[in-house]
Amino acid sequence: MDVHVTPELAKKLNDLAATTWRAPDELVQDALAGYLEELTSLRETLDTRYDDLKSGRVKPIDGEAFFEKLRKREEDLRTPQIRSDNPPVAL
Repeated sequence: MDVHVTPELAKKLNDLAATTWRAPDELVQDALAGYLEELTSLRETLDTRYDDLKSGRVKPIDGEAFFEKLRKREEDLRTPQIRSDNPPVAL
């Protein structure tokens, strides 16, 4: 199989091959194998999540409501709270 890459990518690949003492085709094969493994794992995860939603095992959440709740929680954490058991002292 022939793989065509841009000149910039070919230079990066050749530079890496030179510094690691590995053949460029070996690097490409390792990179592609890792990418395909990761892509397969992601696809399986997405399929499982979709099946969970479709079957009703999990309930979808409203994205806007979730992010609004997250923003509020973050804002609450950033806002200093005055504790009733430790009132402020006037100087």
